[in-house]
Amino acid sequence: MWLTWRAATERALYGEEGFYLRERPSGHFRTSVGASAVFAEAVLTLLAEVDCDLGSPEWLDLVDIGSGEGVLVRRVLDLAEPALRDRLRVTCVDLSPRPPGLPDEVEWRRCLPSSITGLAVANEWLDNIPLDVAEQTSGGPRLVMVNTRTGEERLGGPLRPADREWLDRWWPLPHVGTRAEIGRPRDDAWASVLVRLARGRAIAVDYAHPVDNRPLCGTLTGYRDGAVVAPVPDGTCDITAHVALDACAEAGRRAGAISTTLSTQRDMLRALGLTGARPPVDLARTDPRGYVRALSRASEEGELIDPAGLGGFGWLSQSR
Repeated sequence: MWLTWRAATERALYGEEGFYLRERPSGHFRTSVGASAVFAEAVLTLLAEVDCDLGSPEWLDLVDIGSGEGVLVRRVLDLAEPALRDRLRVTCVDLSPRPPGLPDEVEWRRCLPSSITGLAVANEWLDNIPLDVAEQTSGGPRLVMVNTRTGEERLGGPLRPADREWLDRWWPLPHVGTRAEIGRPRDDAWASVLVRLARGRAIAVDYAHPVDNRPLCGTLTGYRDGAVVAPVPDGTCDITAHVALDACAEAGRRAGAISTTLSTQRDMLRALGLTGARPPVDLARTDPRGYVRALSRASEEGELIDPAGLGGFGWLSQSR
């Protein structure tokens, strides 16, 4: 069956027996959330900042979008002081079934809550929102079609005007053969978060690229069992593409964001106190167990801020 990449990915990931409805992310790729509890500590620090900015409201929302196995909210709840935890209203948004063992106070739902006062976190959510692929031809950009069984591609028809406008603004194709992923569905998805943010902050963390350095051939990729594979939309692998976070930021501003920060995970986590610095060697003599704990902590921080790995992820933070 030949479909556009957006339709094929939607079917492969979220259709009946789709990849994300039957698989757990931790079995196929490593994320910041799964790497260590240190990431949850950083989110808890951000949550405390938001709480302070809002004047410690009676209820404070923590919304985890694309929550997978619920690891982030479990760890945040474990780490939170009682005075904060007792005021938290925790919501996980995911299409997969509720995982076992999640604390009873966590609401699990398939769609965003209607109103959010607090912190919304979307860690590697936007990159799994299906989108179309375009390729430049001598007659202008055309949609790329894909065979859902084999992954073979062929060119389809011209783009819709709104998609052509998005490409012209956010991902111009300089010559024949260059390709782009049309990020308009992700802009809309991020805007849907911001319009629900009554007060507080929304953060998106993802693979990203800026408008002045888009890859010439796109970034469509498959993952299965921890390895990169061909992105065949047959339901057997994850299909992902990097995110034009700058375009999402503009969509967030149109949806009501009053402040915007675009940065990297390395810079954001370092600003929150994560340095990856190794403990002094003298500690190994005076407190061997403490030294081992501190060394382990430094390793975990180092992985999260490594610019060649997780630290290279883009961070988009917007407030209302």
